Amino acid sequence: MRQARADEYAEFAAVRAGHLYRSACLLTAGDTHLAEDLVQETLGRLYVSWGRMSRVGNPAAYAQTVLTRTFLAHQRRRSSTERATDVLPERPADGGDTPLRLTLLEALSRLPAKDRAVVVLRYWEDRSIEETADVMHVSSAAVRTRCVRALGRLRELLGEDLGEYARP
Repeated sequence: MRQARADEYAEFAAVRAGHLYRSACLLTAGDTHLAEDLVQETLGRLYVSWGRMSRVGNPAAYAQTVLTRTFLAHQRRRSSTERATDVLPERPADGGDTPLRLTLLEALSRLPAKDRAVVVLRYWEDRSIEETADVMHVSSAAVRTRCVRALGRLRELLGEDLGEYARP
């Protein structure tokens, strides 16, 4: 890769890495180590194809698509369900909304991978149904159906866990 292209890629990666990491954390339901791995793999794939990026209209959206597809491919692997431990670390005493965030991440982790991806793309990334369908290689109707099911399940899970956070 020529130096100008390499510098262009390095600048893009530096600017987008934080956003990709936040999205990856949501996709992985708070597994920061897996999120880091997904971002690294995404940036590696982008580096390989960076010479062809001039044909891509929106490299940031393309990066998000690569991240989502990388996450879904990881979920299909048999080893993706292995966990070193099932005990969460102690919560900090002064966490602000940390308990609420952990509750949300726990609820997200209980959704199937594709449902989680739909929720993150539609509501965190604020993508349209058509964009979400394109990223996931499914029809718009499948995204709509998955959204309804995923949000219903998420509300059900959060309804059970958010009793202490509900406002009067």
